Amino acid sequence: MQIRTHKRSWDCKIRLSLFLIIVTVWGTISEQIRYSIPEEMQKGSFVGDTAKDLGLDIKELSDRGVRIISRGMKQYFALSLNSGHLYISERIDREEICGRLENCLLNFEIFVLDKVKLFAVEVEITDINDNAPSFPVEEVELKITETTGKGEHFLLPEAWDPDKGLNSLQSYQISKSKHFSLDVQTGVDGGKYAELVLEKLLDREEEKIHQLILTAADGGDPVKSGTVKIRIIVMDVNDNAPVFSQSVYKVDIMENVPVGFLVLTVNATDQDEGINSEVTYSFRKIEDKAAHIFQLDSGTGDISVVGNLDFEDSEIHEMEVQAQDGSGLSSRAKILLRVIDANDNAPQITVTSLRRGIIEDSLPETVIALINVQDRDSGVNGEITCTIPDNLPFRLQKSFDNYYSLETTRAPDREQISDYNITITATDQGTPPIATTTFLLLKILDKNDNPPIFSQTTYASYILENNPKGASIIVVKANDLDLGENAKVTYSVTEGQIQEAPLSSYISINSETGALYALRSFDYEQFREIRFQVQAQDGGSPPLSSNVSVTLFLLDQNDNSPHILHPSFPTDGSTGVELAPRSSEPGYLVTKVVAVDADSGQNAWLSYQLLKATEPGLFSVGLHSGEIRTARSFLDKDALKQSLVVLVKDNGQPPLSATATVTVVVADSIPEILSDLSSLSAPVDPQSSLTLYLVISVASVSCLFFTFIIVLVALRLRRSRNIPVLQCFGSDHYSKAGHGFPPNYCDGTLPYSYNLCLAADSGRNYSNFLNPSPGRFPPAPFSVFPMYLPPG
Repeated sequence: MQIRTHKRSWDCKIRLSLFLIIVTVWGTISEQIRYSIPEEMQKGSFVGDTAKDLGLDIKELSDRGVRIISRGMKQYFALSLNSGHLYISERIDREEICGRLENCLLNFEIFVLDKVKLFAVEVEITDINDNAPSFPVEEVELKITETTGKGEHFLLPEAWDPDKGLNSLQSYQISKSKHFSLDVQTGVDGGKYAELVLEKLLDREEEKIHQLILTAADGGDPVKSGTVKIRIIVMDVNDNAPVFSQSVYKVDIMENVPVGFLVLTVNATDQDEGINSEVTYSFRKIEDKAAHIFQLDSGTGDISVVGNLDFEDSEIHEMEVQAQDGSGLSSRAKILLRVIDANDNAPQITVTSLRRGIIEDSLPETVIALINVQDRDSGVNGEITCTIPDNLPFRLQKSFDNYYSLETTRAPDREQISDYNITITATDQGTPPIATTTFLLLKILDKNDNPPIFSQTTYASYILENNPKGASIIVVKANDLDLGENAKVTYSVTEGQIQEAPLSSYISINSETGALYALRSFDYEQFREIRFQVQAQDGGSPPLSSNVSVTLFLLDQNDNSPHILHPSFPTDGSTGVELAPRSSEPGYLVTKVVAVDADSGQNAWLSYQLLKATEPGLFSVGLHSGEIRTARSFLDKDALKQSLVVLVKDNGQPPLSATATVTVVVADSIPEILSDLSSLSAPVDPQSSLTLYLVISVASVSCLFFTFIIVLVALRLRRSRNIPVLQCFGSDHYSKAGHGFPPNYCDGTLPYSYNLCLAADSGRNYSNFLNPSPGRFPPAPFSVFPMYLPPG
C-alpha cells in the first residue's frame, strides 16, 4: 500500500456527488494524501493512518468535528474517530466503478471543522485477478471447404477479461489437432485475438466435422481461463469471403436520440453466387453495456438504438461486426461510435449551512454558507452560473472549482425582515439552458438596537381633586421593536419636586404595566397641574431608554363655599350698615354684596338672592350682580333700620353657600338719623343708646376719611406712585387669577367704590378701602362710611 502527499488530482472521469460542508470562514484544501489499495477488499479493511498523515491528534478528533465529504454516489470509506484510521465501508469493484479506464481513482475530502480546512484524499484502486476470460458464446461453428489451402486463417471468437495488466487476457490455446494450429495476434489497441490456421488440407470424405476447444487464459496468480467449443464443418468449395465496404466505421451520435434510431448500416459483399454469397451480420466483439444499447439486424446490417444512450456513462463505444457468407467465409469491420453530449442533465446544488442565523448587525462579507454545484454534462453544457435575487443583502462569491460562498453585502435589519428564504439558482450554459433551484432559510438574530418608543409623544390626563389615595391616573405604553429581553420594557418616573415635596410622594408607577397611581389626595386650590417625565427602559445589554412628558391636570370639585368680601366683618356675626335716603326712588342702588369662590368654572359661578328682610318687598338683590336696590319708595311706616340677609350660592353640584347680613339705615341726613333715633323710647328699643353711639361713630369716621382723602390726592398730584401701600388707592384693581375675583369692584352704581388691595404673596387676605364716588349723592357736609354693628 503506497501513500503519497501534497499532490492535486481531479482527473476522475466518473464524478460522484459531493456532500457540501458550510463553514463560517472559508477554508481551502491545504494538503492532499494518496493511498493505493486493491479492489474487492472486505468491509472494515484498513486503508491508511489518516490522522497521522494529516498531523491530527487522535484524542481531539471527535472535538474537531472531522468528517468525510464523499464525491461519489457511494461513500466507500469511513474514518474511525478512535484510532484515526481510514477503513473500507463499501465493497469496491474496480471494473464496476472505472470500467476500461487505465487508472481508477476515488477522490473525497476530509473536513476538519476547528481548522476550517479541507484535506483532499485520493485512493487508487488497483486491479486483482477477480475475473476470468470469457467468450461471448459457448460454441462457434465454422464451415471450411475442402479445397481450402494450407495456411488459411479463420477468425475465432475473442475472449473478454475486464481486468487490467497481467490480470487481463494474456494467451489463447487450442486443443491438439493434426489439421489446425492457433495464431495469436496483437491488435493496435494491445488486445489479443486468435485465428485458426489450416495446417493440413481437409478431406470432407475423410472427416466432415472437427471438434476443437479454444482456451483463453489471463496472467494472474492463480491463472484463470475460459473456453469455447469450436465446431468445424467441412464444406464444398467457396473461394470468396464477404468484404466490408469500410474496414472502420466512425459515427457521431447524440446521446438523446430516441429508441429505434438508426445509427448506421454496415455492408459486406460476396462475389460468390447462390448460398455462398448470402451474407449474415453479427456482433463479433461488443461490451456488455453496448450490447444492451445497440441492436444489429443480421440480414440488413442495420445498427439501431434499443437502450438508453448516455454520454455521462460512456463517451465512446467500440465494437466489431462480422459478415459471414453461406459457406462459412467471414470478414470483420470495426465500428467506433462517439456519443455527443446533449444538455440533458440539470445542475446539482449541495448546500449545508453551519449558520441557521446571523446577528442583524453582522459585518459585510460575513460567510453564511458554502455551496457546491455540479453538472454531469460536458463543455458549455456543464458550465454553471449560480445566482441569487438582487434585492437581498447577500451575494454569491465564487471561491474555487465549483464552490461558491454565500456572504453578506450589508448588515441586515431584523426589524425590517426577520428571516430570509434565499433562492439559489444554478443554470448551465446549454441550449436551451437547464436550471436547478434550492432554498436556504436564514434567520436574522436580534440585537438591542431599538429603544422603547411610546405610543404618544406626550400624555395628558385629568383627575378630580380630592381623589382617593391609590387612584389610577393613566397608563403609558411603550413598544420595543426588538425581541425577548431586548424588548422587555420597564417604566419609572424621573425624580422631581412639587411644592418642595418629592414627586415620588405624589405619583407612583407600575414598572411592568406603565400604570400611574396617585399616592395622595390632590387639592386643585394648591396646584392646577403636575408635569413629570416617565422613562421606559428595555432589558437589553446595555439597556436603551426613552422618556415621555406626562401632564396631570387637576379638575376642580365644588369643595369651597363662597367667601364674602363685602360687606366684610371684623368678627363673625357683625352687621354692615348702609345709608339709604328716604327720598330714594325705586331701583336706587343701596349697596353691593361682593363674594368670591376659590373653586373654578361653574363651581365659582355665584348667584345672589334675598333670603330674609325686615320689610319684605322693600329691597331686591341682583341675581348675578349682588346689587341691593330699592324695590319701591320708602313709606313713613317703614322702620329706620332694615336688616337684610343675602344668600350667596355657587353653581356646583351640590351647591355651597354663604350669607351676608346688611343693615340699611333709612334717612336723608345725620340730624334726621339722630332725631329718629332719639324718638325711639327706651321701652320700645332697648338698644337706642347703642344706635346713638353708632351715629356719632359714623360722623367721626367720616371726618377721618375726608382727611385721608386729602392726603391721598396730594400724593397723587406729586406723582408719587412708588409707595406700595398707596397703590391700593389707585384706579387699577388687582384680582388674583383663578380665584374668581370680579375684575373691578368700582363698576356699578354704588355711591362709593371698593378698591381691593391684595398682597402679592397672599391669596386669602382681603382688605377693603373706600373712595367716595362724586356725583352719586347731593352735596352734604359728611359722607357715610359703612360701619359694623353687633348683631341686632
